[in-house]
Amino acid sequence: MKPFFVQIKCELGRAYDVANQIADAEIASEIYSIAGQYDLLLKIYLDSEEDIGHFVNEKIQKFDGIKDTYTIITHRVF
Repeated sequence: MKPFFVQIKCELGRAYDVANQIADAEIASEIYSIAGQYDLLLKIYLDSEEDIGHFVNEKIQKFDGIKDTYTIITHRVF
């Protein structure tokens, strides 16, 4: 399993709604409310052969209330 992170920018006033939609879909290991340029931070694990781009496009960006995403691909944990 390889971990990666997705930061999500939501429409104004929709961060908690988006977080609840994602939590209900059970696609993220952890969901954080964050401050700054983005509203939410997701930690996700995928099998090594799965395509991260397709996953983000098909499983995350589909939720109502999301304006933008920023994906962080990880290489190694210390």
